[in-house]
Amino acid sequence: MAATAPLEQIYRTVASAFDADFYRAIYQDVVLARMDPLRHYLEDGWKEGRDPAPWFSTAAYVASNPDVPGASAFHHYVTQGWREGREAQPSPWGAPYLWRAADAGRDVAWRFAPRGDPSEVLSMGVAIAPDLHQITKVIADGFDADYYLRVYPDVAATGMDPVEHFIVSGWREGRDPCAWFSIGDYLELNPDVANAGINPFFHYLAAGRDEGRPPRHHLGFRHRTISRLTPMAQRLETVMARAGAVAVGDALQLRAALLDQRTADGGLHLTFSHDDFTANVGGVQLCLQREAQALAAQEVNHLHLYPMTAWPTVRPDDCSAPVGVVWNQQRLGAFHVTDIVSALSLLQPVSGDGRRSFALHSLLGHSVVDVLALLDAARLRTGFLWLHDFTSLCAGFHLMRDDVADCGAPPAASPACRICVYGPHRQRHTEAHDRLFAALDLTVAAPSPSAYDTWRAATSAPVATAFRIHPHAGLAPRTETAPPVEGPLVVAFIGAVAVHKGWPAFEDLASRFAADPRYRFLHLGSAPAVGAKVEFHEISVTPEAPTAMREAMSRHGVDVAVLWSLCRETFSFAAYEAVAAGAYVVTHADSGNIAAFVGGDDRGLVLSDEAELMELFETGEALRLARAERRPGLYDLNYNALTVDLLGPPR
Repeated sequence: MAATAPLEQIYRTVASAFDADFYRAIYQDVVLARMDPLRHYLEDGWKEGRDPAPWFSTAAYVASNPDVPGASAFHHYVTQGWREGREAQPSPWGAPYLWRAADAGRDVAWRFAPRGDPSEVLSMGVAIAPDLHQITKVIADGFDADYYLRVYPDVAATGMDPVEHFIVSGWREGRDPCAWFSIGDYLELNPDVANAGINPFFHYLAAGRDEGRPPRHHLGFRHRTISRLTPMAQRLETVMARAGAVAVGDALQLRAALLDQRTADGGLHLTFSHDDFTANVGGVQLCLQREAQALAAQEVNHLHLYPMTAWPTVRPDDCSAPVGVVWNQQRLGAFHVTDIVSALSLLQPVSGDGRRSFALHSLLGHSVVDVLALLDAARLRTGFLWLHDFTSLCAGFHLMRDDVADCGAPPAASPACRICVYGPHRQRHTEAHDRLFAALDLTVAAPSPSAYDTWRAATSAPVATAFRIHPHAGLAPRTETAPPVEGPLVVAFIGAVAVHKGWPAFEDLASRFAADPRYRFLHLGSAPAVGAKVEFHEISVTPEAPTAMREAMSRHGVDVAVLWSLCRETFSFAAYEAVAAGAYVVTHADSGNIAAFVGGDDRGLVLSDEAELMELFETGEALRLARAERRPGLYDLNYNALTVDLLGPPR
């Protein structure tokens, strides 16, 4: 601590007014580090802006006394400032809110020193704040260690006790102690706690809960989603940096690999999508896997191209990036587009005249210039564009304004489009696809009439563009009915945890009725939701196990599947799997093909909003959807081969 007085004198003077109990209670990391509070303050605390007593704010004293250096503010006040009539403001950390003193069993508040001799504070009987043991005990009672370690794997990697980590630094880093409490929300809702700098979770458990303060925003998951949106410019900056760091393979090795063909007649099917379908799980990936299997059965060469990093938009023409290559379901690595073009140009048929075709499954991460160059090298002009989503209409390919509500693809110049995070990038997507329609002979392939109708109403593609409706799967009735299940109504969420799939609505439903003996909530998917209290069963649908989800739903006796997709689903495997297993689908009007598939039939119920969903379970009306009452039929699922089906039988 900088000062003109000898260090020993400073130590004695500061020690006379320094409040070690306050310092320990407020700066819990000092206690956990087993440091002497006074020594910590003199060596480091003052540099970090920490206050030495509940009645003294260093920042306030320096602000009102610019002639006093921050390094010696407390020493200055103790030795002369109070005599000069300079005022000491209370520390925001010791603001007068109620603390729960474990030993007293009552609420007490810090009392502040009056203007005058600071030595008076020693005889004022300042209330002692809860010690670290009590703070740890209070926090531990509400802390979810499993949640904390799952959400923050870096903490788990250190081996540090999660409660200790949270108390020392976690809460200051904005880490939440459990799924139902938000550090950021609580500080935003309670500026007095934020100004006090106290651990917000401790404050809530010790006082805030009794005062009726909410643990997080009550504005719902849509507000939480919007508050966490990353600006598109930032997303693009991140992906461009990652793309530039990708290692690129050797062009000669690529050429050699492509010469290893399934057939010598030059047959080739070229596909584009947003990622590597052999390594990732999802609806589009499953579609490509089935397409690839059908090509292998026909001994047609299959070249799949994808961006090595996940792009949120179509890649600008002036931005080059390596492209990933999968050849006959074998990953070859990343290569420059010019090298892939060169290799394709050399891929000539040895004999015969093999059929060549292409399918655009997604243009995310691809540039139109590159796509056209690659198709030209492969001597391809006629192909298909699939509507797995609505990338051809907007960068927000789910057509959800700010990722929380259906937008219906309004005109790009409309105010409704301009206020959305994706609005400024929409024109690039429509122009890119318009250029493809102008240069190629494209047939639009839609997995449902509802998907095509949405696309046709909003696209600028030529009206005469050919289209095909080709569902990804169909239902074939079986002779038996779903057996009734005894016990509570089994309600399930199927598939990946994501906001646009409606997971937050299901999680809210399951949380609200978790203790209700009428219901049992399950999540069936490939990975559990972090911190969720819903019973989870790992299920992965693969080309080798295409009916895994349907079988799991039958095995667990699922009565109701809540498929609350916020986006306009173009198909929804989950809806077909649920109905095939005898489950009743509950969805809402903006879920696209889910609502179209189950509406007007005995397959499901289409509601208006979350309030109706909650009411369905609150009143017990949902109980009539049990298998025992409905006695639904069961179905087999017949999956198609996508583009291979549309191409017809091989020559």
